[in-house]
Amino acid sequence: MEKKLSICFISPYLPKSFGGGEKYLLDCAALLASQHQVYVAVPKQSRPRTKQQLNEIKLEYAQFLNKDLTKVEFIDSPFFSDSSFWKRLKFTQQFDVIYYQTDGSLFFSLAKKNILHIQIPFAINKNTFFDRVKLWNWQIINTNSYFTKKVIEKWWQVKVNFVHQPMIDFPAQDKFVKEKIILNVGRFFTHLHAKRQDVLITTFIDMLKKFPSQTMGWKLVLIGKVEDEVYLDKLVSLAKNYPIYFYHHLTKQEVNQYYQKTSIYWHGAGFEINELQNPEKVEHFGIATAEAMSYGCVPVVVGKGGQLEVLGEKLSQFLWQTPEECQQKTIELISDPKLLAQSANIARLQAKNFDGRTFNQILLSMIGSN
Repeated sequence: MEKKLSICFISPYLPKSFGGGEKYLLDCAALLASQHQVYVAVPKQSRPRTKQQLNEIKLEYAQFLNKDLTKVEFIDSPFFSDSSFWKRLKFTQQFDVIYYQTDGSLFFSLAKKNILHIQIPFAINKNTFFDRVKLWNWQIINTNSYFTKKVIEKWWQVKVNFVHQPMIDFPAQDKFVKEKIILNVGRFFTHLHAKRQDVLITTFIDMLKKFPSQTMGWKLVLIGKVEDEVYLDKLVSLAKNYPIYFYHHLTKQEVNQYYQKTSIYWHGAGFEINELQNPEKVEHFGIATAEAMSYGCVPVVVGKGGQLEVLGEKLSQFLWQTPEECQQKTIELISDPKLLAQSANIARLQAKNFDGRTFNQILLSMIGSN
């Protein structure tokens, strides 16, 4: 009988962030929890959280993902708190596997196996003696995209053992009634790989003015949690009096319902960014784009970073660099229902690359369970 492992997932972004990185980490945890004892570490507060408080955090993520996390245990941890080095080291000793989603920082672990997941293409040198010793402690290094892998291998001077692209929950349904909707899903913030809803709004408004007959009845829908209220206020003011709608508290099922009726998916992360100079500011992978594609939404997105591998060769014609290109490609789709329908089918086929089969195989290979 296969040994049951104790596996602990650690992320500096929990429990505050609700994005693609958190979906990735908890997808890993949920998959492994069917065979092993899986824990998700949450940074300690000034006083330990109660079991109920930890379960409330778990429930919030379960609802965000629309995923069963019953078998995953959320626990307090000394990481990303004022706990000492020795307490953190002792904490790691109790696990067979530590799976760390890094924010660029590294730590020592005494677990039997240590796996480092890098989801942000940090263009920072890791060449100090202390950094090299820390990196040596991590037996397996993986990234969320080939784009991130290329940046990390160049800057960190390490070998990335696996590219572990996020998975999507591929819909069983294959026929959708589409409406005149252009959609974007992403958190509202201005740091790092900002989703640039401001660019999408101005591009949409300009498109309405330039092509009034073609765009009649079309609307732009922006969905995402708010992390910057000032930024959101500016966007709402910019969108005033136009068919542009904002939603910030939808469940995963409600987001999926929008995917079902959306015709075109827009994404602006990386606009006007030099990805060689600032790779961390472009889309690292693009899980929302992949999700939209699985529902037959045609992606018209900035052609940088991980978005290229999400779309693949057959959809590369819909990558853009300027608002004018975005408008031109969108109008082409709107004006040609046959092209829109054909491209939607191609998008669904391409999205199958991220439906979970390869994700599961690579994860089990890294853990050593197969």
